[in-house]
Amino acid sequence: MHLFVEQLTNVDFSYLDTQRGIVGETWWASAILEGALDDQGMVCDFGTVKKVLRSWLDSELDHRLLVPALAPGLTITRDGDVISLTCETERGPVCMTAPAQAVTLIDAEVITRTSAADWCIRQLVTYFPDTIDQLSLSFTPEAIDGAQYHYSHGLKKHDGNCQRIAHGHRSRIEIWLDDLRDDNEEAWWASLWKDIYIGSEEDVCASSADTIEFRYQAQQGEFFLALPKQHCYMMSTDTTVELIADHLCKAVKARHPDRKVRVRAFEGVNKGAMVSL
Repeated sequence: MHLFVEQLTNVDFSYLDTQRGIVGETWWASAILEGALDDQGMVCDFGTVKKVLRSWLDSELDHRLLVPALAPGLTITRDGDVISLTCETERGPVCMTAPAQAVTLIDAEVITRTSAADWCIRQLVTYFPDTIDQLSLSFTPEAIDGAQYHYSHGLKKHDGNCQRIAHGHRSRIEIWLDDLRDDNEEAWWASLWKDIYIGSEEDVCASSADTIEFRYQAQQGEFFLALPKQHCYMMSTDTTVELIADHLCKAVKARHPDRKVRVRAFEGVNKGAMVSL
């Protein structure tokens, strides 16, 4: 007997990639459990499945940086509860130091939906009854018909896991000019923000011709991130989705001063902020 749960929850995170650098991503998680029926006529209670999977995914993947621990050109060191990593990517070197709870090390050379799911399954098998013979987990991105971008950021003032300096989202962007959706404007921003790190000028601790360094102290600890300048888009404010939407709306208005502008900026799946000018 197979028990399935589709789109049980979604996870927002970033992952390290030797080609693309730090990539913001959002995946739906679905699961299948195979096993014999118990004395209640169940493979496993849906309440247990939902509680266990949601809790574990929220704790171990959501709002973290997923790191392929076997990737070439990657160096990882650990000092107590602090992890430091350096990776040579095709976009330039990426360096980060953060509390260990902000990082998930996956024993793979590259982060994909399959490699992440396989790793998760190996960690999850002990959380379910012995009557479960096999657990399958799959990740799928949201189906987006139109412009979308992958972005990463960190919110040092957040009292939850958004304070982690390298977490992110895969998001839709919707822009109206004079009350009509404008595909060209949406595509322009999606191209500009492809695999982008949106940084706050307030968090910059050093800058050179090629690199921007970010550092801040948050409730969970001290965070540091150094990225190639081409990897970054800077804002003068924090990078909450509300302020991202406001920034986008003002920037679009500057590009089209005689037009009425409305922007909906998404933060992952089915949530975000809207601003009009």
